[in-house]
Amino acid sequence: MFMKQTDTNNGVEDKRKFAFDKTNYIMLAIGVAVVIIGFLLMVGPNSSETHYEPDIFSFRRIKVAPVVCLLGYLSIIFAILRKPKDDK
Repeated sequence: MFMKQTDTNNGVEDKRKFAFDKTNYIMLAIGVAVVIIGFLLMVGPNSSETHYEPDIFSFRRIKVAPVVCLLGYLSIIFAILRKPKDDK
C-alpha cells in the first residue's frame, strides 16, 4: 500500500512504497507458472513391483522438466531481487 506520513515538526511528507511494482509481480507470476509447467512435465506413469515402466527414465522427465523448473526458480529469484524503477 502507498502510505503517507506527515512529520509534524517540518510538515514534510515521507512517502513509502512497496518493495515490488507491477512488473515484479508479473515476473513472479510467470516464474511460478514456469515451475508448475516443469512439475507437470515430470508427471507420467509410475512403476510398481510387478510392472516396470521404462518411461520413468524418459528424456522429458529426467532432463527437460528439471531444467524448466530451474529456469522458473531463477526467474522467481530475479523477480524478487529486481529493484523497481523510480517514477521521478
